[in-house]
Amino acid sequence: MLQGIHHTAIICSDYQRSRAFYVELLGLKVVAENYRAERDSWKLDLALPDGCQIELFSFPEPPARPSRPEACGLRHLAFRVDDLDDAIAHLHHADIAVEPVRVDPFTNKRFTFFADPDGLPLELYEIQP
Repeated sequence: MLQGIHHTAIICSDYQRSRAFYVELLGLKVVAENYRAERDSWKLDLALPDGCQIELFSFPEPPARPSRPEACGLRHLAFRVDDLDDAIAHLHHADIAVEPVRVDPFTNKRFTFFADPDGLPLELYEIQP
């Protein structure tokens, strides 16, 4: 029945700042960008190389996330990378704080966390080709 994840939706507090973060820093491709006047809201569709998408939304005065990261609901968004050290260096070059690298005790894969402009926890998970 299910064949994969099509998209993840993110609501941001500052549309231009988050757009720059996901497009310019993380390198996601813009698929579509639309302003919905009736909702005073932007919707930006972004594509990852594997076909998955992120929908970035802006809304006037969205409520804050209850807590980080143990609030009920989505805990974090994980991106697959081929070279974790390369990805970390790219983030450090842009002055993005990255947590120390950890190793998953069950898979022996390396991973780390960083945050988007609104503090949404993002993970880099290394899967070497």
